[in-house]
Amino acid sequence: MLSVTELRKGTVFAEGGVPFLVLDYTHTKMGRGAANIKTKVRNLKTGAIVEKSFISGATIEEAEIARKKGQFLYSDGKSGYFMDLQSFEQFSIPFAIAEGVTKFLPEGTETTILYFEEEPLSVELPLKVTLKVTETGPSEKGDTRSAGTKEAVLETGYKLQVPMFIKVGDVICVNTETGKYVERV
Repeated sequence: MLSVTELRKGTVFAEGGVPFLVLDYTHTKMGRGAANIKTKVRNLKTGAIVEKSFISGATIEEAEIARKKGQFLYSDGKSGYFMDLQSFEQFSIPFAIAEGVTKFLPEGTETTILYFEEEPLSVELPLKVTLKVTETGPSEKGDTRSAGTKEAVLETGYKLQVPMFIKVGDVICVNTETGKYVERV
């Protein structure tokens, strides 16, 4: 069992046999009453995001999640297809569950796959990934007092705003949580 005060971002717990991933955690104590723990969680089977509240001192079941190395193969618009690097078994994870994962994974990338009861559920992304810029507008010189940006398309097809000095062929670092440009590599 896991105390609700131990819930933090990235923790996985089970409720009614369904695994939930904690996305956000808030601990609130007001006056004489018991503290409230409010969480925003993602159902790892359906991909739905819900808010759950707990009273301080409550316990929940800790989900037994297995992490295995996998390789991203391709996506077809509805699912991402992966291969287990030990058994070479191929499987798919629907986009409803692995929301936003493939926009940061070029084909052939090794990643960590989360399994619950021998079923692949989700993909664990690193905080930052490096991707190559395939399309962008021309670099313009002009007003440098404000931070000018332009749209760029990455090798995965993901579009984001980048500084004006980024050119086609540059490799940039992207934050996977926010989807924003971090730096040029």
